[in-house]
Amino acid sequence: MDIFYPLQKISDFLTFSLLGLKENTHLAQSLNFFIYDSVKIFILLLVINYLMAIIRYFIPTEKIRDFLTKRRWYGFDYFLASAFGVITPFCSCSSIPLFVGFLSSGIPLGVTLAFLITSPLVNEASIAVFIGLFGLKITLLYVFSGVVLGMIGGFFLGKMGLDKEIDETIRKIIENGKLNQRLEIKTKKLPLLVLLKQFWLEGWSLTRKIFVYVLIGVGLGALIHGFVPVGFFEKYLRNSSFWSVPLASILAVPLYSNAVGVIPVMEALVQKGVPFGTALAFMMATVGLSLPEALILKRAMKTKLLVSFFAMVTLGIILIGYLFNFFSVKI
Repeated sequence: MDIFYPLQKISDFLTFSLLGLKENTHLAQSLNFFIYDSVKIFILLLVINYLMAIIRYFIPTEKIRDFLTKRRWYGFDYFLASAFGVITPFCSCSSIPLFVGFLSSGIPLGVTLAFLITSPLVNEASIAVFIGLFGLKITLLYVFSGVVLGMIGGFFLGKMGLDKEIDETIRKIIENGKLNQRLEIKTKKLPLLVLLKQFWLEGWSLTRKIFVYVLIGVGLGALIHGFVPVGFFEKYLRNSSFWSVPLASILAVPLYSNAVGVIPVMEALVQKGVPFGTALAFMMATVGLSLPEALILKRAMKTKLLVSFFAMVTLGIILIGYLFNFFSVKI
């Protein structure tokens, strides 16, 4: 059962009952989308940032960093980060608080980006939907592709020396450990209630700084979600020419959805004759390369890192699309 189902009912009530908008109109769909996703992501931001404040206090930075970086097998840290991305049920925008939390805990940028790449592309909910629509074999290939893309993308981005391209505020937290030090100073030997309040204030502070960008990104995504018809994309993706996969990735960039929401769209595209790899590239780009995600990530990254991140993910998604088309994967 979707834990956010009550939020959807509240969004429906506000949009269709309280405001009286007709359900099949573009404005109603956009507003419903905006209310639901804004509230959902706000809750996720608040909870995750609160939990990260607790984790930073009770688990020393060195232990977290060592667990993900000092492995016996080379590259295992990237695999762990990507695997963790698979088991976290977040869309691209919802994954960002964990991304910020990982960085502030001292985890290397490349390892953190491996998580950020994989998390929106593959999660347990999308796996369940994929199995139901496309079967176990294709689902395993889909999961494998998402994990490998996260590992390789994170590895190369980590080797590009882009650590200084993180937002100044976040970089200061990483370099100087100010956040952790402040918690240690203020909460040492304090009563439990005072300690919990301190965690709350820390989580709220990070949430407040990020949420304005969430509203901008979700607002843009809501407009596109409500006013751009799916048929617009089907028209240009039916052929199997060389340009269909890059075009699918480009057309998906302005959209905003989680994997579960766009997989049925992908199925519809395949049934209307779009090659599977092209449809998969469209789906992955929708959840992993959205313009709303870029607007929100701009809060954590400078332009050079942001462009490098999107370029790496774009290249990976296009290659995955080509591979699925080359081997003529069919449902």
